[in-house]
Amino acid sequence: MYITQHTDYALRALIYLGTSGDRLVTIQEIAERFGVSRNHLMKVVNALIRAGFVEGLRGKGGGLRLARAPGEIIVGAVVRQMEPGMCLVECFGSGCQCILDPDCKLKVGLARALAAFLQVLDEMTLADLVGKSERSILKFLPIVTA
Repeated sequence: MYITQHTDYALRALIYLGTSGDRLVTIQEIAERFGVSRNHLMKVVNALIRAGFVEGLRGKGGGLRLARAPGEIIVGAVVRQMEPGMCLVECFGSGCQCILDPDCKLKVGLARALAAFLQVLDEMTLADLVGKSERSILKFLPIVTA
């Protein structure tokens, strides 16, 4: 599975805002902290604002903050909102030209894998990602037994 840079930046920005408490944060601050393009980050933040994840306050002393509590921001919802499409392969979209499409078992398997990927992300909130302990992330990793 692959997520775009747009979604990666969105998740990073949310994590940064989630660790900043009620303090207003600027796009410039986030861009410098992560070493990413301010212009690209501005587009990402605008999308986060439109989606209702972030609140932007204009003017002197303005900045960004979360529009909801971290526990109310579902990671899967962010990924779905930020990704332009969740088409892993051509046949997921309209106008498929593949001759295997009507009976393709790969399409079914990839659809199940995508659903599983999103299900895991739906179990995670921003609060899980901004926790002080690595254990908040580790609880989502599969347990491997010998």
